[in-house]
Amino acid sequence: MKLSKIALAGLLALSLGACAGGSSTAASSAPQSSAASSAASTRFTPGTYEGSAAGFSGEATPITVKVTLGEETIDSIEYTDEGETPTVGGMAIPKLVENVIAAQSTQIDGVSGATMSSNGFFAAVNSALESAGVDPASLEPLEIASSATDIEETTDVVIAGAGGAGMTAAITAVQAGKKVILLEKAAVVGGNSSRATGGMNAAETHYQKEQNIEDSVALYVSDTMKGGHDLNDPDLVQTLAENSAEAIDWLDSIGAPLSNVGQAGGASTKRQHRPVNDEGKILSVGTFLVEHLYENVQKLGIEVIFGAQVDEILMEDGKATGLHATGSEGEDITIHASSVIVTTGGFGSNPDLIVKYRPDLEGYVSTNAPTITGDAIAFLEAAGADFVDLDQIQIHPTVVQSDGHLISESLRGDGAILLNVNGERFTNELLTRDVVSANIIKEPESFAWLLINQTMYDESTVIAGYVSQGYMVKCDTVADLAKEINVDEETLQASIDKWAAACAAQKDEEFGREAFDAIKTDLAEGPYYVAKIAPGIHHCMGGVHINTNAEVIDTEGNVIPGLFAAGEVTGGVHGGNRLGGNAVADFTVFGRIAGTSAAAYAE
Repeated sequence: MKLSKIALAGLLALSLGACAGGSSTAASSAPQSSAASSAASTRFTPGTYEGSAAGFSGEATPITVKVTLGEETIDSIEYTDEGETPTVGGMAIPKLVENVIAAQSTQIDGVSGATMSSNGFFAAVNSALESAGVDPASLEPLEIASSATDIEETTDVVIAGAGGAGMTAAITAVQAGKKVILLEKAAVVGGNSSRATGGMNAAETHYQKEQNIEDSVALYVSDTMKGGHDLNDPDLVQTLAENSAEAIDWLDSIGAPLSNVGQAGGASTKRQHRPVNDEGKILSVGTFLVEHLYENVQKLGIEVIFGAQVDEILMEDGKATGLHATGSEGEDITIHASSVIVTTGGFGSNPDLIVKYRPDLEGYVSTNAPTITGDAIAFLEAAGADFVDLDQIQIHPTVVQSDGHLISESLRGDGAILLNVNGERFTNELLTRDVVSANIIKEPESFAWLLINQTMYDESTVIAGYVSQGYMVKCDTVADLAKEINVDEETLQASIDKWAAACAAQKDEEFGREAFDAIKTDLAEGPYYVAKIAPGIHHCMGGVHINTNAEVIDTEGNVIPGLFAAGEVTGGVHGGNRLGGNAVADFTVFGRIAGTSAAAYAE
C-alpha cells in the first residue's frame, strides 16, 4: 500500500472564526475530556479523522485519507491512492495535499488534467472533516503567498507539451546525446495521450508475425488513406506506416511492450497493439504508455517545468531559437534552445475554435483533456507556420454524454455490438468512426447502447474500470438487460440471437461486418454489461503543416529552420477521419522523428 504524508511546517497564524465543534469518530486520537475542556476556545477537536471517496477508479478503489487536526489548524493529511493513475492522480494528489494545508481549506481549485482525482481527494478530506464535526464549507481559504520566480535557461532542445509526442521526442533527443527541457501547461504529464484506451496501429511487427497475423505496410497505408477519405498527405501516411514496426520495437526497448494485437474500425486486419498486465488482461494503452514514458523521462534526468503555458516561439533571423511561457503564478519562463519541438495537442476542449472551424459541432461534448485548447495555433501562426485541414474534426461514436468519457473502439473490435432505442442492431460496428457516428445520430433519439458480456469483462481491466466508474451497468440476464435499457425482451433476445448466428457463420447478413477473427464472444450468454453512448468531439485531424522529417512548413512552402512538431498539433496524417489506433502510432512515430530531427539540427 502506498502511503504518503505532507505535514504543516509550522503553526499558521489564523484569524478565522470558530467552526462548529463535535465529538470525534473512533479514528480520532484525541481524549474526549481534553476536547470538551477546550471546545469553547478552539476551532477543531484535535485528533486524526478518516474519510474516503471515489476517485478515478470509482468506489472499487476509493481515495482514503487521514486528516490530523490541531486545535487551530489542519496539520497533516495522509492518503492512499492505489486506484489513481500514477501520472495523473498520483502526481496531482501530493500537490493537492500541499495546497489544502497551505490554504487550510478544501475550497480551492483542483489540479487541471486530474479532475476526477481532485474531486475525489477533496470529497475524502471533506468526509474526514465532517467526522470531526467541522463544516468544510465554513473554512475560507487563506491567501497563499506566491513563490513565483522567473526562469531563464539554455538547452539543446526545448519542447512544448509533455504528452505522448512530447515525451517520446524528449527521450529520443536525449538518446541522441542532447539536453532537453520540457514545458507542460498542466500540473501533470500526459495530455490527451493519457485518455487513449484502445491501442497502437503498426504493421509487419514481430508481435503480428509471432501470432500469425498477415499485414503489410501497403495495406496499412491503404486503410489509412481510405479511412481519411484520401485527404491525408500520402507521404506522411507512408512514413507513419513504414516506421510503425520500428516504433513498436522502440517501445519494447524502453519497457513498454504492446503485445496483444486486436482490430479496430477501418482496419483490414488485426493491427491494433495493446498492453496487458501480468494476468494477460488488456490495459488502457494511454495510461500505460504515459507512465512508462514518464519513467524514462525521469530516469534520463529530463527537466520538466509544469504550469508553463507556452505563448511564443522565439525567432531570430527566421529561425526558431527557443520558447517563452507564462507560469501558473504569472512568472516569465524563457528557454533558449538550438531547436524547438511543438507537441501541444489539438483544440478539442476549446468550444470557440470548434465552432470557428465547424459550426455544426456546437454543443457537442468533448472527450479531450481540459488543457487541450489549441494554444499553439496562435504562436505557430505568429512564427509564420502554415496549417492544413483545420476544419477536419472527428466525432467519436461511443462517448458517455454526462462527462465526455470515451468507451474504447477496441470493445467493438472484440465483439461489442450497438443497439438502438428499440434494442436492435443498426450498423456494422467496425465501420469508420465518422460513419458509425452518423448512423447513431440518424437513429431515434440519436443515442445507442453498447453491449458486451462477462467474457469480455474478464479479459480487460479497461472494462472493469468502466464498470467501477459507473459508465457500464451489469445485468445478469436478458430480462434484466431489457428492463435496464427499457426495450422489449423478445426483440432484444432476437437481436442477440442474430448476432450469435452471424458469429457462428462468420458472416453478417444484416450489416456486412466481415471481421470476425478478433471477436472474443458471440454474446449468447450473460451476464451482460451495457453503456449508453452517443457521439462526441474526439480528435482534430488538422493542424500545423509538417513534412516527413517533422519540420514545420511556413505559408510559402518552406521549412522554418529549427522548428519541429508532432502529434495532434499537426495536420495531414489523418485526413478527413482518423482510424482508431492511429493517434498512438502518430505520436510515437512522429514523436521519434521530431526528436531525431531536432537533435540533428542542434548539432
